[in-house]
Amino acid sequence: MKSWLIKTVRVFLKTVFAVLVLWGILFALLQWRNSDISQPPFGYPSEKFLFAAHYLGFEPLVNLEPEIPEGIAAFKDIVYKKVDSLDLQLDIYQPAEIDAPRPAIIFIHGGSWNWGERSDYLVYLVDFAERGWITATVTYRLRKQALFPAAVEDVKCAVKWIKKHAAEYNIDPDNMALVGGSAGAHLAMLTAFTAGTQDFSQDCGDDSLTTAVKALVDIYGPEDLTVEYATSNKNVQKFLGGTIEEIPAIYQTASPGNYVTKNAPPTLILHGSIDTLVPIEQSENLYAKMQKLGIPVEFYPLPGWPHAMDLALHPNRYMQYRMTEFFEKYIPMAGNK
Repeated sequence: MKSWLIKTVRVFLKTVFAVLVLWGILFALLQWRNSDISQPPFGYPSEKFLFAAHYLGFEPLVNLEPEIPEGIAAFKDIVYKKVDSLDLQLDIYQPAEIDAPRPAIIFIHGGSWNWGERSDYLVYLVDFAERGWITATVTYRLRKQALFPAAVEDVKCAVKWIKKHAAEYNIDPDNMALVGGSAGAHLAMLTAFTAGTQDFSQDCGDDSLTTAVKALVDIYGPEDLTVEYATSNKNVQKFLGGTIEEIPAIYQTASPGNYVTKNAPPTLILHGSIDTLVPIEQSENLYAKMQKLGIPVEFYPLPGWPHAMDLALHPNRYMQYRMTEFFEKYIPMAGNK
């Protein structure tokens, strides 16, 4: 009996040791593979493998609630629009003690047009403010508050408000970028692609301003809501107010790809190859449209990464690297042109 117990313990300890050695080797390999942030991070065959890697400690998440550094000034809860008894607000972050206008980056959060908060992108807001840009984030009406096109109307009003009040926050109104993720990318695209038109321009109070920006970043956003993946999605149906059989014209109106012209701003597209919510074909199609029109466009697919991939640390670092390169090209700070 005693001999059997000793053998069992030895086998158990050997197994644990082998597992720990294997875990250490895999961890070291992943860290080495992901050490170059100019390259897409190591991906996975499916979301299940990614979740397993996260729980084993291979894939840490970003800190979604970073502290605001002392060198960053934050202006919060600024009301840019009052509608339907709601105070729609925005926040602005900027390097402290700046004495000249700087380019600004406006972030639009996602959440299937049904949830999410403007603080969701705080990791981006802080990081890019620390790099020298002024950053902003806006609240818009969610579908439980108002159906399409209310959300895009709000984002357009926010951009116009920021331009109108640019001098108060040392913002260069002629050097601004829009960034959105998922539903936020959908709104950012509609805002940028319809700049200079009356589309979705309601109740902003100043028709002399446009929503034209110098750069646009589309993070796994939908560009065509008339195809099966979108028409069968309950979130899309609820956001638009019906099925495509009931309101086909609205699905066309709400598709950003229908507004792409030669006047579209330079665009950066980031999308994971195993995205099951918004298929990567959406970004591939948008990329092809923009290339055909001669619009400066950069597309970086991330093999083996799903929707909301930037919640993970390594994809987020890579995406920030690509975004920084892009902003330095199209909305550089003075002296960096």
